[in-house]
Amino acid sequence: MKKILVPVDFSEHAGYAVEVAAKLAKDFSAEIIVLHMMGLSEAYLSKSESEEAAEAHFYMKLARKRYETFLNKPFLKGVKVTEMVQNYKIFSEINEVAKENNIDLIIMGSHGASGVSEIFVGSNTEKVVRSSDIPVLVIKEPSPLFTPKLVVYACDLRVESIKAYHSARALFENWDLKLHLVYVNLPNEEFMSSGEIKKKADFFLKVAHNGAVPSNTEMIYVSDYSIERGIFNHANDVQADLIAIPTHGRSGIAHFFKGSIGEDVVNHANLPVITFKV
Repeated sequence: MKKILVPVDFSEHAGYAVEVAAKLAKDFSAEIIVLHMMGLSEAYLSKSESEEAAEAHFYMKLARKRYETFLNKPFLKGVKVTEMVQNYKIFSEINEVAKENNIDLIIMGSHGASGVSEIFVGSNTEKVVRSSDIPVLVIKEPSPLFTPKLVVYACDLRVESIKAYHSARALFENWDLKLHLVYVNLPNEEFMSSGEIKKKADFFLKVAHNGAVPSNTEMIYVSDYSIERGIFNHANDVQADLIAIPTHGRSGIAHFFKGSIGEDVVNHANLPVITFKV
């Protein structure tokens, strides 16, 4: 891990993300790029060229001033931090910034949502998750000592999901951790017997690891009334440090398991959540 991108709006939760980024930057001798998106309105863009230039200068100067206070933190001492201010309004542009700067990880702060059926609906974090080809780590609470030792990975046992799984393993190699691959068996038309699940899991692991499953990896089967509950409950039971969820990008996390994954997990788990593009 060499470069970390942290999109910020100068909020308290954005501060949590920067603190985690600082911890990882120190652990892996990485650098941080903090990005503030001004997102000026169409009304602004319709102004005359001179007015537009004057206001752009004003907002740029204001953002730089806010950076002075926002980044004046003891935990950033000794960390290389690059500030960026852009007039982006479409959050998919963050993916382009990440690619252009060879970013390995995007970290964002989020307060989640209050509704049980909501995920990041309409929020900046969800927009980034949907458009990002790069892993996105979502921080919900202060985590100054962030070092995951046990990760719960939501696994649907489908071969087409192996790409995301490999991306996760590549990032997790940065930490000495245990990985629980959790398949949630539901009481619906997709219900499988224990034997059927084992057969499917064995095939998934054989393809993913060429038959040699790493010693730090354990396949877990749980039964529950929703994927969200199954992942969330297992993470709580084993006192996991991080929940990992694959996503199909623009269709959103909520469409991963045929329309049902992530709402309760991401919004109501206080644990950090990381997403990987399928």
